[in-house]
Amino acid sequence: MIRFTLKCSQDHRFESWFQSNTAFEDLNARGLVTCPDCGDAEIEKAIMAPRVRPARNAAPAPAEPAVPAKPDPRAAALKELRDHVEKNSEYVGMSFAAEARAIHDGDAPDRAIYGEAKREEAVKLLQDGVPVAPLPFIPKAKTN
Repeated sequence: MIRFTLKCSQDHRFESWFQSNTAFEDLNARGLVTCPDCGDAEIEKAIMAPRVRPARNAAPAPAEPAVPAKPDPRAAALKELRDHVEKNSEYVGMSFAAEARAIHDGDAPDRAIYGEAKREEAVKLLQDGVPVAPLPFIPKAKTN
């Protein structure tokens, strides 16, 4: 596993773990790496310092004093949004684009849904007047 420091086109910086550099490049090329702050899929690696393990016989590094972590209001807001979406919407997975279009056309019952769509599918929905918006989180069905 490798941890990369990444940034989006809006200059939001974040870190993420990948199985390898090739895995990151593949996921990023398919638009599956998104900014947790704004949902932007235009992601690139930021400058980062390598993490090098000390020699086995090296003296342990002095422990840094523990600093109490401040609650992150953005994380709390994202959790609240996720909880609301999951409680009040139906997860339709990769059939999101087809289901959203069916609801918009009146071929499926009107209800709140969320799921996953390729960027091209989402753009086509918007061009056709179907009201959709990206969510700033990955559905739990895709997380480990």
